[in-house]
Amino acid sequence: MNELLLMCMIAGRRAAIPAIRVQSVIEIDEITPIPGAPSFIRGLTALRSQALTVIDCTVALGLEPGAMPAQQRAAVVDIEGHLYALLVDAAYDVGEARSEPIEVPGGFGPGWQAAARGMVETDGGPTLLIEVEKLVTAPVAHVAA
Repeated sequence: MNELLLMCMIAGRRAAIPAIRVQSVIEIDEITPIPGAPSFIRGLTALRSQALTVIDCTVALGLEPGAMPAQQRAAVVDIEGHLYALLVDAAYDVGEARSEPIEVPGGFGPGWQAAARGMVETDGGPTLLIEVEKLVTAPVAHVAA
């Protein structure tokens, strides 16, 4: 397969986002809440004078949010002309998928089943390959509920 991937941790699990989808990885200091927004949308932040919608990937997966550190890392992605900051526990490397995606094994839960394109082998071991649109446009938190 040899697709370049941003290796990250989401909700304590090894995950990957196709690198071609990632514009940058940023640290977020401040998030301005949006009244009435669904819980997986943490709010808005700014990047070079552009507004980004901040998505809490853990909540979007239908999982309980953990403690939020003072500075949070996020992968910035563009979906249909809109910028989103996908909050991750850590973003630590760019690597290659060493296999084609296979079906996500049971036991990961419905949120991961819905958000992952599959599981791929990487130099770091088996990794869940995330489909970013699933976290943003059709939040799997509702699927998982």
